[in-house]
Amino acid sequence: MNLRAKAWFSLAALAMVSGLLIFVLAGTIRYWEAWVYLAVFLGASFVITIDLMHRDPALLERRMSGGPTAEKRPIQQIIMTVASAAFLATMVVPALDRRFGWSHVPVVFVLLGDALVALGYYFVYLVSKENTFMSATIELAKDQRVISTGPYAIVRHPMYAGAMLYVLGTPLALGSYWGLLAVAVMLACIIWRLLDEERFLATSLAGYAEYQRKVQRRLVPFVW
Repeated sequence: MNLRAKAWFSLAALAMVSGLLIFVLAGTIRYWEAWVYLAVFLGASFVITIDLMHRDPALLERRMSGGPTAEKRPIQQIIMTVASAAFLATMVVPALDRRFGWSHVPVVFVLLGDALVALGYYFVYLVSKENTFMSATIELAKDQRVISTGPYAIVRHPMYAGAMLYVLGTPLALGSYWGLLAVAVMLACIIWRLLDEERFLATSLAGYAEYQRKVQRRLVPFVW
């Protein structure tokens, strides 16, 4: 299967699995919050895929080779297994919340959640434009160098910052406060992953230790 076909298949599978997961567990398709969320989530995924397909096919291929089994080191396999389960929970818990009516989120917070999802994906898009070496696994690409421009001049892990935004926005967009518990687990995984990644890059990528000294914040500007 060529890259384009693989990318379209992955998008179709993502749409089908996400939709079924949410609507089956919610027990209804009369769930406007889910329809809006899926439009934002899948629309952003579609736009980024189309962009990479034309601008940087090699990066698209690397981004599609992710998940626990793609990681080479056991610690990252564990982190990604927990993170994958937590990300699924950001949709599963809100869907169950909808079915059983555990929480009631005002419309303004639902729309705020959708905005966070869109903003998070926009940050990921900006990172993809700046860093052609971005990968879904922790490894060194051929001829990889330190990127210190664009969003990387502000924080060392802008992709994770973007991921944090859309993960935080997902339960709110789906109308659930209880889903934020899964966000807490996901945030812990992101921090755990980036700290381990920094240790790897500091010893494996020339110039990364100097970059760490130059850019002090890892994830949140002016904070950490």
